[in-house]
Amino acid sequence: METTDKLETTPPAENTAATAQPAVAAPIPDEEIEIDLFARVKLRTATIEAVESVPKSKKLYKLQLDVGELGKRQIVSGIAQHYTPEQLIGRQIVIVANLKPAKLMGVDSQGMLLAASTDGDGALALLTPEKQIPAGSRVR
Repeated sequence: METTDKLETTPPAENTAATAQPAVAAPIPDEEIEIDLFARVKLRTATIEAVESVPKSKKLYKLQLDVGELGKRQIVSGIAQHYTPEQLIGRQIVIVANLKPAKLMGVDSQGMLLAASTDGDGALALLTPEKQIPAGSRVR
C-alpha cells in the first residue's frame, strides 16, 4: 500500500459571515450633552392650521400653528419640496417651542418643526404623534 505525504487541501468556501468585520457603533456626530441641557429644549405638539408659500423661495413654507395654551405661532420651514399645503393642513407635528425667533427670507419664524431626513436621497419625514393629542402637549 502506498502512502503519500501530501495532504489534499482545497480552499475553504468563502464565508462572508465569518470574514465580515463586526458592526461598529456609528460615531456620535456632535458633542454629547448633559441631560439638563437637553431638558432646556421645550418640545410641544402643534396643529398646522394654514400653509403659504414664501415669496421668492421654492423650499420655504410659512405655517400657521395652534400650540394650545401657548397660543398661535408662525414658523417658516424648508419642506415645500416634500409636502403640498393640502398634505399639511390639520396635521399634528412636533416643534421646538422655545427657539429664539428668527427671520427667514424676511418672514418671522417663532419655532422649528422636527423632521427626519436621509443623507442619500434627501427624503424627509415630519415627526408626528402616533395618535391625536391636544395641541401644545409636552413631548418628553
